[in-house]
Amino acid sequence: MSNNTCSCAEADNRPDFNKGDGLLPVIAQDIVNGDVLMLAYMNEDAYEETVKSGQAVYFSRSRNKLWRKGEESGNVQKVHSIYLDCDRDTLLIKVEQIGGAACHDGYKSCFYREMTNDGLKIIADRVFDPSKVYTK
Repeated sequence: MSNNTCSCAEADNRPDFNKGDGLLPVIAQDIVNGDVLMLAYMNEDAYEETVKSGQAVYFSRSRNKLWRKGEESGNVQKVHSIYLDCDRDTLLIKVEQIGGAACHDGYKSCFYREMTNDGLKIIADRVFDPSKVYTK
């Protein structure tokens, strides 16, 4: 029987934020059904706050600051587990999507459109109207 606990050096147990621009891609996946909800980015501060708070915190590239998921919409992500890929430069987080929508367009998943031969096809129902939620 093998031991599945990593006995690597401490540095090998953490994401490597020294690669690229200090931002790592993060895939958020629904803990219940496995749906991919979104892709975002974390810097080291966002990662540390996520681990400490148990709620997803990302780094907004467009606003150049930490983005606490749901801070405006109330659609927060409770983090159940965090996975690190073999290169230590991509994270997968399994979350409970509270409020029903991960997407700022009001859908459960940011992947609510399918590429078809006829163009984009919306394949999901909108959970909320963004114009009524984002008033800033």
